Amino acid sequence: MDASVEKDMITRSEPLRVINSSPGAISKAKARTKRSWRQIRTESVFKRTLTIMGLVMIILVLGILLTLIVQSLPSIKSLGIKYLWSKVWDPVQDIYGAWPFLLGTLLSSFLALIISIPFSVSIAIFLGEYHPKGWLPNFLKNAVELIAAIPSVIFGFWGLAVLVPMVRILEIHLGVEPIGVGIFSSSLILSIMIIPYAASLGRSMITMVPSHLKEAAYGLGATRWEVIRSVVLPYTRSGLFAGILLSLGRALGETMAVTMVIGNTSLIPKNIFAPGNTMASVIANEFTEADKPVYVSALIELGLVLFLVTVVINIIGKKIIDRFTND
Repeated sequence: MDASVEKDMITRSEPLRVINSSPGAISKAKARTKRSWRQIRTESVFKRTLTIMGLVMIILVLGILLTLIVQSLPSIKSLGIKYLWSKVWDPVQDIYGAWPFLLGTLLSSFLALIISIPFSVSIAIFLGEYHPKGWLPNFLKNAVELIAAIPSVIFGFWGLAVLVPMVRILEIHLGVEPIGVGIFSSSLILSIMIIPYAASLGRSMITMVPSHLKEAAYGLGATRWEVIRSVVLPYTRSGLFAGILLSLGRALGETMAVTMVIGNTSLIPKNIFAPGNTMASVIANEFTEADKPVYVSALIELGLVLFLVTVVINIIGKKIIDRFTND
């Protein structure tokens, strides 16, 4: 390859390329090299940090699971698998059955989810599609987000003071024993508490729908409702379902508000208005009173069952989300 040097310029015959070898150019090249090396090193450190944080989270979850299993071993050895479907919980006679609490947890959580879905989806559509800007949407968005920030014990006090008397009046009209506290009251409280999770995520997903898709539908003569039904909802269904799944996870683990309005009985609820109990509430109520090793272990095993139920529901939900996304 031919090369010629003229002053501070080096030219090469193939391809026509000029390399500036002046002191200023050399110093700039060195600075760029140092900056590039610093960027590469920073990127490497950042990647390793993210990897370590991910591993820490995995270890933390596995550690919690392992702790629950180890602490539940006395109950597992003593009671066996029948613990899950036994219907009697009597610590005095050392009889422990998780079925009433498992049933109460699933009933209250899924009923709350059914009640909250219309409100969550409606709020998401209103804020994301009809009125994305303005003082009223901002006020409504802040109000919905404020619900998520209210401590659960406040919801419990409000439920006892306001909601339970209203439910009692409803029960009188329906011909049901007017107790007030029960599965239905706890579901109403839970439905209010979980609305912000699905509504906020749904609003974010709706605002991310590409405008050209909606404009194309309007150009074909579609109405606002038809655009929402045929374009917006199909495009955001995976995100909406993820918000609903997040809400369900929040409802399954709620303790204080449910404890205050569910009735706290170990009997199997006969209907949705009857008092009941959840796994989280019975642990909160009885853990400090447990005076026997098997009693303590049975309560911890309830926590293990709640952990596994939450994991199973989340896995099923992820599968459904993946199917929606692929379709």
